[in-house]
Amino acid sequence: MADCTVFNLSPDREAALLAATVGPTEELNSRVTLVAYSPEWSIEFRNSKERLQTELGPVALLIEHVGSTSVPGLSAKPIIDVVLVVRDSANEASYVPALQRRLGYELRFREPDWYEHRMLRLARPRVHLHVFSAGCEEVMRMISFRDHLREHPEDRLLYECAKIELASRTCKYMQAYADAKTDVISSILSRANASRPSTQ
Repeated sequence: MADCTVFNLSPDREAALLAATVGPTEELNSRVTLVAYSPEWSIEFRNSKERLQTELGPVALLIEHVGSTSVPGLSAKPIIDVVLVVRDSANEASYVPALQRRLGYELRFREPDWYEHRMLRLARPRVHLHVFSAGCEEVMRMISFRDHLREHPEDRLLYECAKIELASRTCKYMQAYADAKTDVISSILSRANASRPSTQ
């Protein structure tokens, strides 16, 4: 029988989440919904990337499709995760107003203490845009994880099984589901790093 227990953030983690939230707090109070992989996700990413490049021009140093929707065959929440690299993500004036006015993105998270991460959300198509500064190690971690899952079906299956198990539980915030994946992600990334050819 699936584990239907409620799992939430620790008090400190919840306080940090609320402090980072821009605008009203949104509670999930239900299970996370996963759906089968769709080839449409790659099309939605390409369309989103084109719009971002057109609007931001040289401000956009890198735009990549990350997260589960970027891995063929992997079930996922039907939300396109995109990583955008700019020169300085803390300089919101250089990119946020244009994304809000012209493309309809909404700034939802501001995390100065975590790589100056910003997350903007688009309602249609459903996109979560993660913004980091040039040279941020988190960007390479996200891309390495994506590439490893694309190339290693055994770890893709391991990750999918973990996601399905966690999605069987009720959580107050979506972030609780995301945080609960940390251990399996770290384990997979350790293998990815170990298998990477040495540049020495």
